[in-house]
Amino acid sequence: VQLQASGGGSVQAGGSLRLSCTASRRTASNNGMAWFRQPPGKEREFVAGISWRGDATVYADSVMGRFTISRDNAAMYLQMNILKPEDSALYSCAVARSSYASKRQMEYRYWGQGTKVTVSS
Repeated sequence: VQLQASGGGSVQAGGSLRLSCTASRRTASNNGMAWFRQPPGKEREFVAGISWRGDATVYADSVMGRFTISRDNAAMYLQMNILKPEDSALYSCAVARSSYASKRQMEYRYWGQGTKVTVSS
């Protein structure tokens, strides 16, 4: 499975961006998916995850209430509102080993290369 993330860019604090992730195979539609991010000089961290049916979501505390994850079969989206400078990072999408999303990176089997988000103050 190949994953392609897009939609990153540069915005000012308080702005919005919508990230998209598409999978090369529809088998991803039976698996949980998630967004992770890696800020410059820091480790990769969990952002948001969604189950295969889209009926269960989980968010990092830092983005709760500002970001919304959704999916349409093997495509996944992340609506990011009220962006902050600390949201600046390389955002990657991943496909889980199971039907549900987890905050643990080890639970993900496939990873995309990522799209860069830069938020200026």
